[in-house]
Amino acid sequence: MTNATKVNLLFVVTLGILSMLPPLGVDMYLPAFLNIAADLNIAPEQVQHTLTSFTFGMAAGQLFWGPVGDSYGRKPIILLGVIVSAITAFILTDIMSILNFTVLRFIQGFFGAAPVVLVGALLRDLFNKNELSKMMSMVTLVVMIAPLIAPIIGGYVVKFFHWHVIFYVIAAMGFLSVTLVFFIVPETHERDKRIPLRLGVVLRNFVAIWKRKEVLGYMISSGFGFGGLFAFLTAGSIVYIGLYGVAVDQFGYFFMINIGIMTLGSTINGRIVHKVGAERMLQLGLGIQLLSGIWLIIVSIFDLGFWPMVLGVAVFVGQNALVSSNAMASILEKFPTMAGTANSLAGSVRFGLGAGIGTLVATMKINSAAPMLLTMGACALSAVTCYYFLTYRTLRKKHNI
Repeated sequence: MTNATKVNLLFVVTLGILSMLPPLGVDMYLPAFLNIAADLNIAPEQVQHTLTSFTFGMAAGQLFWGPVGDSYGRKPIILLGVIVSAITAFILTDIMSILNFTVLRFIQGFFGAAPVVLVGALLRDLFNKNELSKMMSMVTLVVMIAPLIAPIIGGYVVKFFHWHVIFYVIAAMGFLSVTLVFFIVPETHERDKRIPLRLGVVLRNFVAIWKRKEVLGYMISSGFGFGGLFAFLTAGSIVYIGLYGVAVDQFGYFFMINIGIMTLGSTINGRIVHKVGAERMLQLGLGIQLLSGIWLIIVSIFDLGFWPMVLGVAVFVGQNALVSSNAMASILEKFPTMAGTANSLAGSVRFGLGAGIGTLVATMKINSAAPMLLTMGACALSAVTCYYFLTYRTLRKKHNI
């Protein structure tokens, strides 16, 4: 099968829909936090933990599914993960306690990690570094539809229906994805290139990846960017709706600003990454994210108000597509024979940091926007610091610059 055949519109859309499932699982129910809390007779902060539980499940799942995909192929593992995740979403409509909710969200995240980690590996099977970054940008553009419409849909569902309907929609999207993958997506990992699934081999591969200092820098810097995003996702609905009085059905529209900047970054990346390279584009994304993080700290300290916060958050969040696609392309280019394992470790670090930072924010009393904004600023500073000391200096040394 030629690249031209593989990269038709339906193929890209299918991979995009697969990649949309985790954002749907996160963003669609954000406007329902207060409703879920009231329904289960708990504090809103307890609902925040269901988000971090899902993210921890994603982190653990990626460590597991990457090596499995390297051993048994991409397609069957993607199908298994999506099917179980969709069934779990359906079961979530019948929960009666926050404990059951939290446990099921972990399971949903664990199995939902399979397509996340293996879509990147699948693309690595087909493309080199810069072409891979371009393809990831194309898929990311499709993915942008999810966080753009998910909170809006979730807001209107909460306004007119029970919040259970949100999880019916997520389950339906999962089963649609299963159908598309079965008929559209080929198996890209040839049998003679598969790695035996032995614990010793898997651990050695993980250690080999982890020992590469520059690769560690890619993983941790993109992970801190993701952590800043999760600080917003964890506390954003409480800050916007609870503190600033945004209507529940209007909350999703503020995501449009975030996603608009993210889409712009993805488009620019896809057009010029061949000219300047994935490394330069990653540096650009981290630099802009640092400036926006500093701005959010200023907004918090001087209490500059709602719109300066909204715009600063949007610029920060908007860089995540640029940072993660180029960081991942740089990582996968170095490990062509175990792309699933490399993608799983990188994704696990990213989601692990995201979940950890989200959990930290969830333990804070959200009486103002300061906990969210200061955490995002700290994440931006940490991301640039890790990239500079682990990746930038290592690459300069290797190339004798």
